[in-house]
Amino acid sequence: MCNPSNSKQTTLAKEDQWIQKLDLDGFGKEMFDLGQKLKAQQGPEDAAHLAKMVNWSRALTLFGLLTLWCYPNPLTVAALSAGYFMRWTMIAHHTMHGGYENVDTKNVGGPTTYKRFVFAWGSLYRRAIDWMDWMLPEAWDMEHNRTHHYRLGEVDDPDLVENNLTNLRKSDAPLAVKYGVVFFFMMTWKWFYYAPNTYKCLKFAEMRRQRKLTKQMQDTIHQSVTVKGLLQGYHPWLSFSEFLVRVVGPMMLYNFVILPLPVYYLFGAQCYKYALINLVLTDILTNIHSFLAIVTNHAGDDLYRFDTYCRANSPTFFLRAVISSANFSSGTDVVDCLHGWLNYQIEHHAWPFLSMRSYQKAQPMVQQICKKYGVPYVKHNVFWRLKKTVDIMVGNNSMRRWPEGVVDQSKDM
Repeated sequence: MCNPSNSKQTTLAKEDQWIQKLDLDGFGKEMFDLGQKLKAQQGPEDAAHLAKMVNWSRALTLFGLLTLWCYPNPLTVAALSAGYFMRWTMIAHHTMHGGYENVDTKNVGGPTTYKRFVFAWGSLYRRAIDWMDWMLPEAWDMEHNRTHHYRLGEVDDPDLVENNLTNLRKSDAPLAVKYGVVFFFMMTWKWFYYAPNTYKCLKFAEMRRQRKLTKQMQDTIHQSVTVKGLLQGYHPWLSFSEFLVRVVGPMMLYNFVILPLPVYYLFGAQCYKYALINLVLTDILTNIHSFLAIVTNHAGDDLYRFDTYCRANSPTFFLRAVISSANFSSGTDVVDCLHGWLNYQIEHHAWPFLSMRSYQKAQPMVQQICKKYGVPYVKHNVFWRLKKTVDIMVGNNSMRRWPEGVVDQSKDM
């Protein structure tokens, strides 16, 4: 497909010159074949690894809950926060992508517990026992699994930071004020920004299935939604009352009423106050931790964004998984847990359907393939990626634009 001799001759920036030498077909075939090989190799060892991660998450959560009554302290907050963080970014994330569909997980938690469209799916009961968080699981699946992964770096990508923060980037506010806004987002982003945006994606899909889409809905689908916007009626086709009852209300009830209630009856009103403070601090820490590990995955002046759509599992799809994603430090279960397994974004975007253990195995092989074909493979410390992300958010820097027409990608569109 991508014989350089047939490629459009154009003057490229120095950082883009690798594109003219790219054998896209060869790269795509090796990536596709590796994904199929890794999937076929999944089995008991992946189930055992999942069980290990589930047990770590449960142990941390249990420690946090058993010490919830104590005077607010970093051990309780850190343990409970880590348990919540792992439950979302590692357990729910990979299960709801189908990472364990071809793995027998009955010894982990029943034959169907860690299967897609079962885990946390379809009822408040399953949400409560599998993964209770600020986002409605079905809404998160629509926003993340079905949209973000297959529109990566495009304007249709709901997680395109540069697009979502346009107002802040263009604002004339002092830079210090912009940094303050970013820090507020870090502490609150799951319930203030992410939950309403996943809800928006779900409602848009529901209205589309019912053939009730209006021009207003289609014109505003690329606009990010916040709790403030819902309250002020900026998006009249979205109901704040439904958002409250269906999306964030169960988490508020679960986390700030049901969980601390036993403390009140066992230890009294003062310890109940301590429990509430511990839970509020836990939520703030979890927001900051998840922001650090998630929002930084696809933002930076060394990553690309795109003006066109591409087919799933095409050579261009695999290429975009690499050049629009950043990996972090990785290699051991402890390091990977601290990053919520989001330090394998390149491999995860190439093959969303694999297990956590498969990504550990895949990382050095993908890096070698990229080296072979001259494709830039970005891997940095997560705090360096935070700096690059914040620079995009406040308008200090911009994403790279993919130069269309340099390589023949017509079969992939």
